Amino acid sequence: MTLQLGLASYTLRKFSLDDVIKISKRLGLTAISLKSMHMPLESSAEDLRAVAEKVKAAGLRLYGAGVIYMNTEQEVETVFNYAAAAQLEMIVGVPKHSLLPMVNEKVKAHNIKVAIHNHGPGDELYSSPLDVYNKIKDLDKRIGFCIDIGHVIRIGQDPVAFIEKYKDRLYDLHMKDVDKRAADGAPIEIGRGVIPIPDVVKALKKISYQGVVAFEYEKDGDDAVPGLAESIGYVRGIMKLS
Repeated sequence: MTLQLGLASYTLRKFSLDDVIKISKRLGLTAISLKSMHMPLESSAEDLRAVAEKVKAAGLRLYGAGVIYMNTEQEVETVFNYAAAAQLEMIVGVPKHSLLPMVNEKVKAHNIKVAIHNHGPGDELYSSPLDVYNKIKDLDKRIGFCIDIGHVIRIGQDPVAFIEKYKDRLYDLHMKDVDKRAADGAPIEIGRGVIPIPDVVKALKKISYQGVVAFEYEKDGDDAVPGLAESIGYVRGIMKLS
């Protein structure tokens, strides 16, 4: 099977939306999840529709937005209205535990998925995908996971095991690498770090993963393109061998 490669636009946080689109196309990515600097949460419905149309007109799939925090009922309301206006398939989010019942009802009302993102060491809400599972296991199946493999490694856990264990609700994946298996592990070009990327790719193919493999290259914010290009090239090479 062929995995769909996309971009978590936080990678290009210092670039404009127009640049994000141009760079994504140049690097052969086909899907984008936009961060708020590229599609502001306070945008009007008209502006959100315009952004979505611009991305679509460029031949790219705007499948999601995030990571978005939801700490109040008003924020939940705002985020779902935002996602609906932009016609998103999913919200990559971090909802406060007490708001999960409200999120559950909004998912049913809007038919928009929520992929909860694990943030590793120091995250009191969802340090690990296991923390996500413990909070969502009895909720609507459209509430699932955005597994960030870098943060999984930083807490000393195995991303491959989580990919296989939670395959039925794995809706997004942040592809990256880090330089060591420790809380202070830093972002690095994919293939130069400690994450077993070939095993991650094999696991995604094994479960017939239908979501986007979203590159989130957090190093070199001012000049991210060379490292991003190297990372994409490495993963493409692994995909051919897997």
